[in-house]
Amino acid sequence: MTSNREEIANLIGERLDRERFKEHHWEGSLWDYLDLVIERPAVARNAFQRVHDMIVGFGSEQYRAFKRDRIRYHFFSDPMGQGADAIYGLDYQLMKLVDVLRAAAEGYGADRRIILLHGPVGSSKSTIARLLKKGLEHYSRLDNGALYSYSWRLDETAGPTGEQNVLFPCPMHEDPLLLVPEEARDPILSRVNDKYKEIGGAGRIHPDGQLCPFCRRIYTDLMLHYDGDWEKVMSHIVARRIIISERDRIGVGTFQPKDEKNQDSTELTGDINYRKIAQFGSDSDPRAFNFDGEFNIANRGVIEFIEVLKLDVAFLYDLLGATQEHLIKPKKFAQTHIDEVIIGHTNEPEYKKLQNNELMEAFRDRTIKIDIPYNIRLDDEIKIYQKDFGPHRVRNIHVAPHTIEVAAMWAVLTRLEEPKKAGLTLMQKMKLYNGKAISGYTEDSVRELMEETSREGMIGISPRYVQDKVSNTLVSQQAIAERTINPFMVMNGLEEGLDHHSLISDEETKKRYRELMAMVKDEYEDIIKSEVQRAISADEEAIKTLCANYLENVRAYTQKERVKNKYTGKDEDPDERLMRSIEEKIDIPESRKDDFRQEIMNYIGALSLDGKKFEYNTNARLYKALELKLFEDQRDTIKLKNIVSSVVDDETQAKIDIVKQRMIKQFGYNEQSATDVLNYVASIFARGDAKGD
Repeated sequence: MTSNREEIANLIGERLDRERFKEHHWEGSLWDYLDLVIERPAVARNAFQRVHDMIVGFGSEQYRAFKRDRIRYHFFSDPMGQGADAIYGLDYQLMKLVDVLRAAAEGYGADRRIILLHGPVGSSKSTIARLLKKGLEHYSRLDNGALYSYSWRLDETAGPTGEQNVLFPCPMHEDPLLLVPEEARDPILSRVNDKYKEIGGAGRIHPDGQLCPFCRRIYTDLMLHYDGDWEKVMSHIVARRIIISERDRIGVGTFQPKDEKNQDSTELTGDINYRKIAQFGSDSDPRAFNFDGEFNIANRGVIEFIEVLKLDVAFLYDLLGATQEHLIKPKKFAQTHIDEVIIGHTNEPEYKKLQNNELMEAFRDRTIKIDIPYNIRLDDEIKIYQKDFGPHRVRNIHVAPHTIEVAAMWAVLTRLEEPKKAGLTLMQKMKLYNGKAISGYTEDSVRELMEETSREGMIGISPRYVQDKVSNTLVSQQAIAERTINPFMVMNGLEEGLDHHSLISDEETKKRYRELMAMVKDEYEDIIKSEVQRAISADEEAIKTLCANYLENVRAYTQKERVKNKYTGKDEDPDERLMRSIEEKIDIPESRKDDFRQEIMNYIGALSLDGKKFEYNTNARLYKALELKLFEDQRDTIKLKNIVSSVVDDETQAKIDIVKQRMIKQFGYNEQSATDVLNYVASIFARGDAKGD
């Protein structure tokens, strides 16, 4: 027993950093803190400066997408929680959010606004707010994010045991700089800002406002006691480091509307402590008041308003003053200064109500709206589901390749508007948005496609619906029995669930979503046909030989030379039949063959200038053509149509087994799912599917 206890104690002790604990609970005099501020001005930043620096401090990367400069901030990948709340595909919207925070940090007026995240249900509005709160908690534990408050050390009886020399912390976690008289702050802040400018800080260090009512009362009483000797009053101050924590109600507040009967504005600004009225004699004595409203405890940090537009009007009045003037009005006390980022979120119906309500004009005027749409990029949507249903989470059931992809594909298609360009399908539009190249479309034309839409990303299926249906499929009797799920099982679940979807009532929308599912099924068939073809034609040496043969003939053709026949030793014309048999596989018409061949030679030349070598798989289009040509040449030897037959000869079975192993190795199938896909593709060929042939 003792050895177990020691072992457990050692395990715990190894993971606790006592030195770090001491740093997080640092205490000192006001003079110690002032020295610290002059040396490290960032400790006195306001809430907007702190939140902005927190996001930027995690690093970022710049990139261009459709000829627009974008910044991807690593903070929103949730490095604090190992990606548990990571946000995908919203780089542009998050960039706008950080721009607002930057403007607020610089003091350009955005600090006097409510940041309103607006979008459809399930678009990650709450996740963004949660990340900001979680990030602040983490950041305040780092040296770069350290912040400080203070307590009063008073010699008076406190409680039934009569303790002396008791510490009374500032209930609103205010910066100790507020204890410096306003007339004396400027010379100190001048030195602080000189240093802050040197390190490239955003904006200026300039704590505004007065002490909270509780601290002001103690300060006034002590000034009277010491006949105005400020230094003696400050001898009662214990500066201390604070750690932002939502659980401890320090620096993070969250407010969620309730029904009208249970809503009380004191939840935001604090309430009277009736038990202490008898002790202090008045309900207007700040010592008989609990400064524990959400605005109070969120001071120095961030407050989140869940479904902010559902708030009662009485709450909105408090919100208006808190944003524009940074003031709140606790019951029976003067207006009290606050320093916090106010972030709310709401859905579209509530926002439309706000726009139509003339009485809410003041609220609209104090709001910066940031649209948070659904993903319209397939790869980013896939990442959302991989987080929940990837191999690290689903271990006992095999998720067949493309299972998550087809679900994401359908979800994205429901969010897109029909393209206005003739000849462009919705599936092609989705592929263009995902960065795929389609002949005739440049980055400029894709950008035009995006700009001509008005509602893309604000409509369609929520990721939550897809997550629910994939979860249901994973625990279905079929999945448990077969230990695997495949795309058809998920697509069936998604389609069947439409009849019971609480947010889809009109039959026209359901009909459209089912048509999109049929489109996804066709695309999935094309994908698995291609994979089977690649598995059959996966002889690397054969592809290399075919590629070399093609390039030799193309070089001779473009340079108007002849090709030496390796067997006869005679010079012959380039093999036009071979070249066209390959080019036709990727729909290069006769009229475009010269252009395509010249493009290939130019591409090889450009690689050579960069010191790179052209390989058979370097050019994606040519690689696809070579695979299809090789598949066509080899398909009859494997007799794929015979797979669906009840009798397969040993030679064919051996070849089929080789193809299965290639599918398992190259594409991530297991034995069962590889067999299912081969049988399905074989049945397509057996039906004489013209598209497959």
